[in-house]
Amino acid sequence: MAHILGALTAHALATGTSAPGIAGTPPAPLPAPADHLASGALIGLGETTRSVLLLIVVLGPLLGALAALLPAPPGLRGRNPEQAVLRHGVTVSAAILAAALLLALGFDRGHAAHIQASTDVSWIAAYDIRFHLGVDGISLPLLVLTALLTFLCALHSYFRPPKGGTPRAFVALLLLLEGGALAAFAVLDLVLFFVAFETVLIPMYFLIARWGGAKREQAAWKFILFTLVGSAVMLLGLLLIGLRAGTFDMVALATDNGSGLSKSVQVTAVLAIGLGLAVKSPMWPLHSWLPAAHTAAPTAGSVLLAGVLLKMGTYGFVRVAIPVAPEGMKVFAPWLAVFAAAGILWGSLACLQLVRRGSGGDLKRLVAYSSVGHMGFVLLGIASMTPQGLNGALFANIAHGLITGLLFFLVGGVKDRAGTSVLDRLSGSAGAALYGRAPRYAVLLAFAAVASLGLPGLAGFWGEMLTMYGAFDPAGGLHRATFLSCMAVAGLGTLLTAAYLLLVVRRLCMGPAPLRDNSLLPVNSPLGETPESPHPVATSATTSATTPGTTSAPSAADPAPLLLDAPPTPAAPYEPPALAERPFPELSAPEAVAWTPLVALTVLAGLWPALLIGLSDPAVHKLLTGGAA
Repeated sequence: MAHILGALTAHALATGTSAPGIAGTPPAPLPAPADHLASGALIGLGETTRSVLLLIVVLGPLLGALAALLPAPPGLRGRNPEQAVLRHGVTVSAAILAAALLLALGFDRGHAAHIQASTDVSWIAAYDIRFHLGVDGISLPLLVLTALLTFLCALHSYFRPPKGGTPRAFVALLLLLEGGALAAFAVLDLVLFFVAFETVLIPMYFLIARWGGAKREQAAWKFILFTLVGSAVMLLGLLLIGLRAGTFDMVALATDNGSGLSKSVQVTAVLAIGLGLAVKSPMWPLHSWLPAAHTAAPTAGSVLLAGVLLKMGTYGFVRVAIPVAPEGMKVFAPWLAVFAAAGILWGSLACLQLVRRGSGGDLKRLVAYSSVGHMGFVLLGIASMTPQGLNGALFANIAHGLITGLLFFLVGGVKDRAGTSVLDRLSGSAGAALYGRAPRYAVLLAFAAVASLGLPGLAGFWGEMLTMYGAFDPAGGLHRATFLSCMAVAGLGTLLTAAYLLLVVRRLCMGPAPLRDNSLLPVNSPLGETPESPHPVATSATTSATTPGTTSAPSAADPAPLLLDAPPTPAAPYEPPALAERPFPELSAPEAVAWTPLVALTVLAGLWPALLIGLSDPAVHKLLTGGAA
């Protein structure tokens, strides 16, 4: 705080002087690429065209969110206003995805370390705060991932409209969240980065609070309080850097590589910025908001929370903390590695507890805790401050977004079909038994599980391997024994991850053949969940087998209803409810179309890792060396 107050005082006294980037002459701009066709691009696009595309990608969702609140024009109203606005969300997100893909195809891979598609205009001239956009090999994959997941969420919501608030508000919030996330990955000014970082919080809060499940209000408040407090602390660090360095431009600060900041300023700034980023990452022990938010959020909210919002925290470490304040980052890197390893172990052990028979573990909560472990690998790679570790962290970011996004889609589909996501109700001798009831759905779920555990040949493997490689030989000046210990803990975490994910597949997918054909039973079975009673009581098989709409008096031979909230005892051992007689529809055509890109990209990134590493590696070397590479 003293550093920040001192910087503000110094700025007030120096107003009108030639302090670069604040009140005097701005720093010399970096050489921009000429407006010609990119030699390393898949399609030829000029720099001006790429800049326009990036503007469309960043500003398009914000305009789409505003348009979603207006009446639909004639010809686009559909059968009813709700369908029209949901179709609007699909159309806008599809257009943004198309623009992002076109930008990726026109990106010059031969100069992936340079900022491309740049737009740089003055915003607040007195403080040299600029509307500066651009992408390089680090931010481009995250930009495409965000656009893809948002489009898939909009498509999923079109076929399965969420229950809660109005579709108009849902679509507007979804597009506003997309715009904030895309801006966070594209802006190159510290103040704009903070604005974009904060923009996603409000829509996510309302998505959880209005369209979530049981205990949604508590989860939404916990999410917003944790992230807002973290962001407030982060803002102090960003202001300290900008005022001390004389500019908020992230490219100029990265090129300077901390030479204009004293070590004490760097340490203070990294402490403040790191706390805010750690909450969003989420780093143990600041992760406790995540399981509640994931469990309560609707499917689209869970997918975007895991696939996009968590990436913003780790991206901030790579884009801001390491290149702008490298000396301060080295002070905290061992601590970051220790907390990352603790998160890997904690997340794995929590998942093992949730998957245990009789624990009442929720599948959405389990996937949320698995995210704590997987993001621990990302933080471990960042803490190593090596090209291998940072490349692994960036790769793991994309892999986690693809795989965990698919997992949350699948778990949401299970909950829609079975009426519950509690694993004990979905497993056992009378559970879901997906291999026998919905084999295509079960195979897709098993694929996502083995991809998440890091099976070689799939995307999850390379990120974990490279982050542990970076921890094996960290950057100079870092205590190697600490990182070797963290690497060993991370290796143990991979074994525990395989254990709990294989147990999930075994309990959810395996089991005896169903007692009757799914087509003989209506979708509305006696099993159900309500926010007031999130743990339903199952009726017996005899009662479920009666004709729909009629009831039968229980006989002496009928078993009593199973009260699953009571813990198992030797006299009353735990038995799961009879889900085998509840219909479980097979994978639908819209689901297959929507989720196939995630499967294909998971396989493609696993078999061809150079597709991502070739983009990130030149940019990572440039960030680590201040532009000398």
